[in-house]
Amino acid sequence: MSSKFQYNEKALENLRIKDTSILDHLIDHQSFRENSLKKNRRKEDKRMSLKDAIAKYVDDGDICTDAGFAYVRTPIQAYFEIMRQGKKNLHFIGSPNTNQSYLMFKGCAKYSHNSYVGAEMRGTDRLYVRNIKQGRGIVLSEWGHGSMGQGFKAAQYGMPFVASKQLLGSEMLDYNPYVKVDTDPFTGQPVTLIPALHPDVTIIHCQQADMFGNAKIFGPAVNDIALAHSARKVIITCEEVVPELQLRFDPAFTVIPFVVVDAVVELPFGALPGACPGYYYWYREWWEWIFRIASKTDEAMDHYLQYWVYGSDDQWGFIDKMSQHMGGSSYLHNLKRLERAEEYLIEDKGVSFDYQMVIPTSEGGV
Repeated sequence: MSSKFQYNEKALENLRIKDTSILDHLIDHQSFRENSLKKNRRKEDKRMSLKDAIAKYVDDGDICTDAGFAYVRTPIQAYFEIMRQGKKNLHFIGSPNTNQSYLMFKGCAKYSHNSYVGAEMRGTDRLYVRNIKQGRGIVLSEWGHGSMGQGFKAAQYGMPFVASKQLLGSEMLDYNPYVKVDTDPFTGQPVTLIPALHPDVTIIHCQQADMFGNAKIFGPAVNDIALAHSARKVIITCEEVVPELQLRFDPAFTVIPFVVVDAVVELPFGALPGACPGYYYWYREWWEWIFRIASKTDEAMDHYLQYWVYGSDDQWGFIDKMSQHMGGSSYLHNLKRLERAEEYLIEDKGVSFDYQMVIPTSEGGV
């Protein structure tokens, strides 16, 4: 198939991309604009269940984003629902792009616009590497955090591209079909041209939202504000739905407007096993297990996901398993205390952040 756009030929060769039409949709500003003009901008109650939102707004083959930051305010429970519904051939893009790995392993994600995959102190993701080597996933482009963020920002502002110094001097230019090197007409110095990036669907987990989709983010928004404006479909999951008047009386941190939002899902603990600033700390044992233990073999990873994802109907089922392995409901309470202590919302003296390395002791793991 012929492509609508011109790409970096060296990157196409290095990535072995022959059908370049697969790259077009991400930078098709015209189709994004046409879709945007058709959006319903009336103030309507957009609340629905997570199952309904995923079924309605996530289609096979969509370009999806990883929002939040790795395991911080990330819609991980929504990604689990994507897996349970068996969505196929998704593209994943995000900065970072931590959660594509297990989606790729289970056949939900097929294509990767990659920036970084890992969980900081838990280490890099061996599973992602194995996915690519074994053909479960295909890399379509390589990015740095800043360059990808600038692509989303260009989309937010309606610009076709931005001129930047990002990626200059990096070999990533040889593995990114979208980014081109040109000359700054004012200085004569080299610059990169980074196109506006338009994903199909972004799921953003917020602390609060009203029924119309106005959403608050406490703490760093990372790329989520730009993602909300650059994506064709926007699903907001939130810890709690609050009255519109509350947002009107206290508009601080209301950073996503209802006019770009398609669905609102009230989803307490929707970021678990990650953290949600102001609400709960991250489930460290779960991440250590998946990166250090389960990712060693395909069999172990399949067992882990079958137990935690497919063996839970929703976040409440996940929490039941977490409490069972970590000693009861007091563990969930402690996650709340740790988060609030870390942000100095409660007295932090006497709150222990001590952590013990996990050791396999049970069938499902921690």
